Amino acid sequence: MSVGVLAEAGTLSSLTGFGPYLGHPSGWPFFLCVAETKGPPMLGFLAKAGIAGLLAAAVAEIARRSPGWGGLLASLPLTSLMACTLLYWDTGDTAKVADLSNGIMWFIVPSLPLFLVLPVLLRSGMNFWLALGLVIAGTMALYAATFALAGRMGVKL
Repeated sequence: MSVGVLAEAGTLSSLTGFGPYLGHPSGWPFFLCVAETKGPPMLGFLAKAGIAGLLAAAVAEIARRSPGWGGLLASLPLTSLMACTLLYWDTGDTAKVADLSNGIMWFIVPSLPLFLVLPVLLRSGMNFWLALGLVIAGTMALYAATFALAGRMGVKL
């Protein structure tokens, strides 16, 4: 039975606990779907994850040999550009790409302290996982503050 038939019958949403309110009319979670695909909804997600994983692995391998070059590659907005390209490829909607680009811009500044604080914590002798957890928690707090600030300014993120 196809996803569309299940969604129309209402059984997919009731079976999975996910519904169209998650952004995809088929009832599948939006992050598992590629818009208007005829194949399994997970296939598009896996392809995107594979590309992103290869990119991260390449950056890590280059950084192991040359931290400067690895840092340069990691600082490029490759993930953002890839996300914009894949979003346009999936939807063909330039307005959605523009909204994504705007959202990325809003979250660049609150993510910068992570890269300032992490090396300080590690060089002071803090355990890697503890330092990473602290900077991630701090970044999440800054992201929450950014959402709140943007909302007060009338910006929808």
